[in-house]
Order: sequence, then structure tokens, then C-alpha cells
Amino acid sequence: MVRSVDERARMSEIVERLCAAYPTMTPAAVAEVVNDLHARFRGAPVREYVPLFVERDARLALDELSVSYA
Repeated sequence: MVRSVDERARMSEIVERLCAAYPTMTPAAVAEVVNDLHARFRGAPVREYVPLFVERDARLALDELSVSYA
């Protein structure tokens, strides 16, 4: 239980960092990207690196979205 709470907190921190890094994207859009990517790892037995993978993939996805809306 503590691990899942910690992971949720880390996802919130990722959303905050990405909102600062992508100011043209709405916070809701950033959160949606992060949540969708986080859901891909739902069944992963090793959770330690999930936030790292989510943030990396979210940056790639947001870069693509930023270019398509530019």
C-alpha cells in the first residue's frame, strides 16, 4: 500500500515537472498523457523504474503533441 501511495505521489511530481516544461500544454492534457502511460505498467512486477519510464515516454509524447499543435 505504501508503495502505491509513493508511486502516485511520484506521478503527481512528474505532472508538475512536465507542466513547467511544456507551458503550452494544459495541465489536464499533461496529466492525461502521464496517466495513460502509467496505466501501461499496471501489471509490471518491478515498480522501481516505472516513474522513470513514464516520464521519459511522456516527454516524447508531449514533444510530438507540441509539434503537431505548433
